[in-house]
Amino acid sequence: MMTQVESALPGFRIAVRELCGFTARRGGLDLRFTPAPSALEGMAGHRAVAARRAPGYEAEIALSGRFEALEVRGRADGFDASLHRVEEIKTYKGRLDRQSPAQRELHWAQARVYGWLMCAARGFDAIDIALIYFDIDTERETEFVEQWTAVALRAHFEEHCRRFIHWARQEAAHRTARDGALRELAFSHQEFRAGQRDLAEAVYRATARGRVLLAQAPTGIGKTAGTIFPALKAMPGQSIDKLFYLSAKTSGRQLALNALHDLRASGAAPVRVLEMVAREKACEHPGSACHGDACPLARGFYDRLPEARADALSEPAQLLDQESVRSVALVHGVCPYYLSQELARWVDVVVGDYNYFFDAGGLLHALTLANDWRVALLVDEAHNLTDRARSMYSAALEPAALGQAMRSPTAMASPRVKKALAAVKRQWVALDEGQSTDYAVHDAFPKSLLGALMQCVQAASEHFADHPDMLDAQLQAFQMEVLQVLRLLESFGDHSLVDQQRADPPGRLHSRGSGPGSVISIRNIVPAPHLAGRWEAAHAATLFSATLQPMRFHADLLGLPGDHLTLAVASPFHADQLSVRVARHISTRYAHRSQSVAQVVQLMARQFEARPGNYLAFFSSYEYLQQVADALGQQHPRIAHWRQSRRMAEAEQREFLARFTETSQGIGFAVLGGAFAEGIDLPGKRLIGAFLATLGLPQFNAVNEQISRRMDTIFTGCGHDYTYLYPGLQKVVQAAGRVIRTPQDEGVIHLMDDRFASPQVRQLLPAWWRVPHLRG
Repeated sequence: MMTQVESALPGFRIAVRELCGFTARRGGLDLRFTPAPSALEGMAGHRAVAARRAPGYEAEIALSGRFEALEVRGRADGFDASLHRVEEIKTYKGRLDRQSPAQRELHWAQARVYGWLMCAARGFDAIDIALIYFDIDTERETEFVEQWTAVALRAHFEEHCRRFIHWARQEAAHRTARDGALRELAFSHQEFRAGQRDLAEAVYRATARGRVLLAQAPTGIGKTAGTIFPALKAMPGQSIDKLFYLSAKTSGRQLALNALHDLRASGAAPVRVLEMVAREKACEHPGSACHGDACPLARGFYDRLPEARADALSEPAQLLDQESVRSVALVHGVCPYYLSQELARWVDVVVGDYNYFFDAGGLLHALTLANDWRVALLVDEAHNLTDRARSMYSAALEPAALGQAMRSPTAMASPRVKKALAAVKRQWVALDEGQSTDYAVHDAFPKSLLGALMQCVQAASEHFADHPDMLDAQLQAFQMEVLQVLRLLESFGDHSLVDQQRADPPGRLHSRGSGPGSVISIRNIVPAPHLAGRWEAAHAATLFSATLQPMRFHADLLGLPGDHLTLAVASPFHADQLSVRVARHISTRYAHRSQSVAQVVQLMARQFEARPGNYLAFFSSYEYLQQVADALGQQHPRIAHWRQSRRMAEAEQREFLARFTETSQGIGFAVLGGAFAEGIDLPGKRLIGAFLATLGLPQFNAVNEQISRRMDTIFTGCGHDYTYLYPGLQKVVQAAGRVIRTPQDEGVIHLMDDRFASPQVRQLLPAWWRVPHLRG
């Protein structure tokens, strides 16, 4: 009789790549066979190989097979009927003889599984299996061929399945228990807050219908719990494999972990939760290369991985935050960062940064495609995604990076690398000499410089392939900059600019032979074309924030599908809680800034004297902040104040916030859009008011003007609003949202600029604010 666990297994499936990664990987971590081709380069390489084959060659053949209750699926790269062989194609850069035996064996394991699946699908008694390595740079193929009978291939396939089947049964049992518990999961609090139920219902409906939801919900209603709970509830009914909670900031991720802890505790749901952190935060041996000869935690990584993985997932419900993963990793002597990447395959919820899904090389996105997962996304503080996505799909060549590369040990030791770097410098300087203005936009990336960069990357790659144990941080940093540029050029379009901005004053450029003096960038303006595929890859997604007005602005820039849903949750707060005052006699425009200092100080002092307490004051720049703070300190020394500084460490940020207590009084000076303008919670008397001495508009300069013109072309007539007005007012509303955090809070906001009185600006402020038409 079939057991309950076995009856759950027919639905368990795994991709060929993941099966072999689980059963055939041996030895240690070794990232020396790099840099790897980009996804686009890889696809181009596959197409190049297929184009060389005889007529009738089949590419990308969907195959599947079963062993007992396990389904194995994948796509064979190619089948050449004229040679009666299945091909597994791998693209690479550098020297193939530097590839580790363990990596080669993993590739053979995949190829042999595809060999059996092809035999089973076509009824072959035997087949040739070819492992094809395609050099991206030289377009040279290296092939290795084996002859196999179907009987032997079937035995090979079943052996790998047997190694996995125990784990498959365990995972199937976990999935059954997880889904059953999620169906019964209760909300972690006694009742929903005002507005929170509306948000939760909308998230559930969108997730159940497989739609993208853009949800604006006010600060203080509990957006984190109000999105996670319904998304978890929808998972069983929609056969959702994973929930990814993605945030721009550490504070947002911690709130999600706290909410998940509460939900799991309240419902005893066996949900596995993993926190993913950046490599630099997880690395135990900074400065060491990721291979066994340099790092003890890389040595034998895959040999020790099975026990570490089993240990990490041993509890029915695990919250694998950074410290928990680290503890397990160190017990088993493996790298915490790469252990977390392996665990991402087997958990139910991943909490991590935007880049894990939205970046071009995002791990979670790659795993979703490779495993054909059904995933749901929760995108926290989604108003931040546009700028973050722009940075993901932008790249810059810095003169300093080239200079450091030219002084690197490799450049001193390798004539070829030195020559290649000199050619880059020569073409870059020539480009500078032809630039008549401080800022210029090119129709395309300059061909002469592009050719030099490509030769430079090839020279550096071959040098590192010949010297795999050599560390040269300066050259590698420049190489990574160039590779990012080259990869972005593969998908270059109207959504981006190629621009050149002088870094040094005219006349200083080549006076001492110092090399190029401009920064050359691929500057993404509209990330929509890059992100559209991410929404397609997800079953459902909810993007939420307190500031998403106007919603069409965010939908346009983020590339949301045309049938996306929208929701604007009414605020639980009322106008009597917040006194909004507009200082129409003050102008904080750059030209008027110096004369505004006295007016701003006078207004702040008057408010503080009328109602002593804790306030936050936001400014457009550190320079403006310092001018006002200095004046306040001189004219009103009895008013305590403290200031945000550039590049504050986390400890300094905590110290800044610690000044806001229930009994303290003073004014904290901060920069709009900085660490204290969003994501902080100072309820009650910890914060009773805010001063906003800025409209938040981005600086008026050549770069932003070029962006505005491009926006005007793409989104007809919206250039100024999309570049300046909407991003600026979004920051203002975020900062002002620090004041009222609970239904019991009361406070005041001073909008210190005459432009806040204009109808166009007023309509972008929260509807529940009672903004006076005439008030000084």
